[in-house]
Formats: sequence, C-alpha cells, structure tokens
Amino acid sequence: MDPVVNAAHADAERPPLIALRGIRKRYGGTKGRPEVEVLHGIDLDIRQGEFVAIVGTSGSGKSTLMNLLGCLDRPSDGTYRFDGRDVAGFDADELAWLRREAFGFVFQGYHLIATESARENVEVPAIYAGATEAERAERAAALLTRLGLPDKLDHRPNQLSGGQQQRVSIARALMNGGRIILADEPTGALDSKSGAEVMALLRELADAGHTVIVITHDREVAAQARRVIELRDGAIVGDSAPGGADRSSGTTLPPLDMAAADRAGGASFGADLREAARTAWRGMRLNRARTGLTLLGIVIGVASVIVMLAIGEGARQRVVAQMGTMGTAILYLGSSPPKSGGPAGQLTAEDLDAVAELPAIRRVMPVIGDPITVRHGRVDRQVYVFAASEQMPLVHQWRVALGRYYTDAEDRDLAPLVVLGHKAHQHFFPDHPNPLGQQLLIGNSPFEVIGVMAERGTESGAQSYDDMVFIPYRAGRARVYLVQTQPDYVVVEAASSGQVDAAETAMKTVLTARHGREDFAISNAGARLQAEAATRQSMTVMLGLIAAVSLVVGGIGVMNVMLMTVRERTREIGIRMATGARQRDIQRQFMTEAVLLTVTGGGVGVTLGIAIGAALIVAQVPVVLSVGAMLGAFLCAVATGLVFGYMPAKTAARLDPVVALSGEG
Repeated sequence: MDPVVNAAHADAERPPLIALRGIRKRYGGTKGRPEVEVLHGIDLDIRQGEFVAIVGTSGSGKSTLMNLLGCLDRPSDGTYRFDGRDVAGFDADELAWLRREAFGFVFQGYHLIATESARENVEVPAIYAGATEAERAERAAALLTRLGLPDKLDHRPNQLSGGQQQRVSIARALMNGGRIILADEPTGALDSKSGAEVMALLRELADAGHTVIVITHDREVAAQARRVIELRDGAIVGDSAPGGADRSSGTTLPPLDMAAADRAGGASFGADLREAARTAWRGMRLNRARTGLTLLGIVIGVASVIVMLAIGEGARQRVVAQMGTMGTAILYLGSSPPKSGGPAGQLTAEDLDAVAELPAIRRVMPVIGDPITVRHGRVDRQVYVFAASEQMPLVHQWRVALGRYYTDAEDRDLAPLVVLGHKAHQHFFPDHPNPLGQQLLIGNSPFEVIGVMAERGTESGAQSYDDMVFIPYRAGRARVYLVQTQPDYVVVEAASSGQVDAAETAMKTVLTARHGREDFAISNAGARLQAEAATRQSMTVMLGLIAAVSLVVGGIGVMNVMLMTVRERTREIGIRMATGARQRDIQRQFMTEAVLLTVTGGGVGVTLGIAIGAALIVAQVPVVLSVGAMLGAFLCAVATGLVFGYMPAKTAARLDPVVALSGEG
C-alpha cells in the first residue's frame, strides 16, 4: 500500500486532536448574581493540521469558546478530550503543561509584557518549559528573524508598530512548537496591510502542519481558513466541514506525548529564581521613586536595630567593665552579730584557710582599711590606706602601671612597702613622674614606694580607688593598724561567675560549723553584678525590639507595594499563565521580588548602621557593633520579605488566567 495512503489512514483512525461534547459554560449564580449560560451544549471535533475559523458576532460566545479550547478556563458541563484524553481530571499544573506544550496564543491586543524586549517576550514560554538561557535566546532570535524582525530584537513593545507587535506575539506562540495556534481577532487592531501579512503567516503555519484556530467576527478573515464554524448565541449554527477530516493540510507535526502531563515538568527552581530576580530588578529600576520609598522603611528598620543594639551593648559592657573590676565572681565576708543576739563573731586566719580550701573558691583576700594621715615632705593628707594581700590586683583585675606590686614573701616578712593609686601619685609626687624608691610616712611608719597602679576611675557609690595607697596586709597590721584583731572584711573570689551562689552556700556551711552559729555576714557582689548585667541585657533586647518595630512597618510597606504590583501587573500574570507558567512559578516570582526588595534594603540598612555606629565611636559614645546583630538584622529583613511577600504572591498565583488576561496593567 502507498505510504501516503497508509499515513492518511492512520490519521483518520486517530481520535480528533480536540473533541468537545455537550460543552456548557455558565457565569454568575453566586452572591445574588443571576446565572448566565454563555455556551449551550457545544459539540465540536478539530483534527490535527486543520485551519479553522470560528466566526460570530460580539456576544456570540466565541471568546469563551477560545478560552475553553486553550485550557484557560474549564467548562461548567460537558467533556473536553485532548488527543483522546479527558482534561477534566487535569490539575492546575497539568493544564499549565498543556498550554505550554500544545498551545500558542495570539491575542487581538497582542498582550506583550511592556517591560520586556521583543526577544524576551518571545522567550517567556521557553522559560517555563525549562530551556536554557542560550537555547531561548537562539530560538527567539531565529523566530523573529523568520518573521521579518531581525533588527527589532531589543525593542520594547511601545517601540513597535501594531503589525510588528502581532508578529512578536506569533513568534511567542511558536516558541515551544505551537502545535495549536489560537488566534483571537488577530487582525482586529491592525490596518489592512498588516492584517493581510498576519493572515499570510497563519496560512503558512497551517501549511507547515500547525493546527490554526482563528476567532474572528470578520467573515472575510474567516473565509481564508479551510473550515469555517459559525457561532450564534452560544451554539454552533454552521460548520463548513463537520469533523474536518478532509480539511487538514496533509502535513502533520509529531504527536504530543500526553503521558508527560502527569509529570508536569516546567522550569527548574534555579531558572525560576533567575527569571524572577531579573524581572524584579528591572521593575525596581523602572519604578525608582516607589522602590526608594519602599526600601526606606526596611533601611531605617535594619539600621535602627543595629545601632540600638550597639548602643545597648556598649552601655552594658561599660557598666560591666566599671563594676567588673571588682570581679564578677566576688563575695564579701565580714563578722556580724547573730540574728538570735550576742556578740559578733571573729574571723580567724584558720577560718580563712578553711574557706580557701573550698572547691568553689579561687582566692581569699583579707582587707583592713581606714583613712589615715599620710605625709611626704610638706604634703599632709588623709588617705584611705588599703592593707591587703598580694592578690589584690588579681582579685580586682587591676594592673600596675609603674614599678611592681609586693609579693607574698614580702607580706610575710612585714616589708614596709607601698603602692600608690593613680591620684595618690599626683597628690604626693606631682613633680616626680617616677616616684619609685621615695618614702611615705603612713601614720608613724615609713613605707617605700615600689609601684603605681593604673588609673581605675570612680565607681558609682564607692570611694575612688585611685586616691588610695596599698600596703601588705601583715605589715599593715604590724605597723599601722596595731589594734586590729581581725580583717575589716574579706574579699572572696569564686572559681567562676557561675559558681558564686554555690561558693556562698559552701562558705556558710563551713563557717557555721566552725563557729557553731551564724555570726558572720556574706554579701554576694557577684550576683548583684550578674543581675545588673542581665538588666542591661534586657534593656538592650528591649531597644532592639523597639527598633524592630520600624522593620515590621517597612515589611507592611513591602506588602502594600507588592499588592499594588500584582494589581498593576495582572495582565502580565495572565500572559505568563497562558504561556505555561504554573501557580508555583507565579508565586515564586513575586516572592523573589519581595525578598529582593528586602535584601537590597537590608544591605543598605547594614551599611547605614555601620556608618552611624562609626560616627558614634568617633564621638566617643560607648558603642559595640556586633556582626551577630548585623547578620540578625539582615536575616530579619529577608524574613520580612518572605512573610509580607507571601500574601501578595499567593494572590497573584491564584488569579484566574482568563480574568488576569482581561485585567489592566
């Protein structure tokens, strides 16, 4: 048998490419609106390779029929089979696949994306088909060249004539193969010459094996098709070739693999992100004023969080540094009358040795101190003389600026040595930058100067340590404080700041056992310092939360702008859906745009926060810029984009393709 005859016989045996049975479409019927039936039981077969014109007056239902044929809408009743498969069971992603792989739309209003070039408009269907950037660009350029627009690749729609825009629309319809070209009033907005050129292109496509369906009210345009179907009041009233078996060109395209619809396919996550980021960045540049105002909220929010946390942390660290020189693990021990009455206890050297052996204790330092007359030459002053062990610089985290501190051996030998506070040095030796070796008369005993302490500063509510002089504990008892039988108080340093409470409990247990009663008092300075640090930390967090409010306000601004963007770009969303974008593609695009906004704002905010922090540092304001705070504020900005961009993105993804295509923007 002749191969041509065989092919024709096989084609005749194949089910129609499109088979409609009893198709009805109704609108309304909800929220008090009357129900209107637009299509009344349409039965229609269209075979592969046909060139069909559906003609009818305005209101006849032809655009509704086109939307159903192109899977942009679903029928209210009836069956639609595409290549033998009922599409009623297709979900949104499978319908998107079918639009992407089988259909190419040519609209009366061209429906080109205004911000994209001609080449980029043609590439849109291939983006959602998962083609690479190089493949898209090459095919789009080839199609535009083939359609007579080789020099218009980078022109935007407003730079093209109506005929040129329609050619771009046809090229877009062919981008993924265009097995079925659905042309809605393709010549309606064109002059006669451009209209004739478009119809010639459609005839060429039909001759090449494409199935071409033209929706028109113009009978002259319809007459150029091989089959004319007349629609009136939602029903077919005329068909020049029912079934269309003898109206195809004879050339056919390879059949579509309908099994692939179950896999949906589509653009990869990375390709979607790149396309979304490119589109978002272009939109931000085109709407600079609105973008700037939107970013302002995010920038202020991020910068505020960074600066507020830096100021709070700087204040906290300054307080801890000032108070912490006394030690964050310090307790004070002294004798005290018991609560039950009686004389105060006596703290002996053996008591202190027992306390020093406790595992939770690091150092024990007995102290005797009182204001005493100190003389040098003609200078005579009342100075607080601090008699303590050689551990004083370690306990109080204080360094010697000049000379040295006395040793334990010198303390045991009752050596008459003295170390001056920073201001004491200035009082007694204003003309001697190096007073080492000089003599001071403390009370009636001479002491040799061996060192000068670094400047410490005055602590809130305490006498200035810089005004004091420091002598060995034993020498002090033997030469100055002759009547002292026990220390005025004992400074006890716990092993760590976390063991302060445990050290206090252990001391109480040991001393109560030794004395038989609680005739002593313990002041937990370390706990107070930790409480102060915790309070400062809470204030820092509060400052950060207050600043974060502006970040939330900025996020609300992002949401408002994105909702406005969705409204403005409703038609673009419809175009993308018609060319095969899935709901997730649309949602991902608008989520990416929201995040790109907040990422940009976050980056600028971090930069501004660092600049303000640097200015405060120059102004000697206590500020601690934290990388963690910067990263946290930036991540919060990104999270703000995700949270506040979700609703607009979801709204865009849920738009009905038909409604979106008819929208403005």
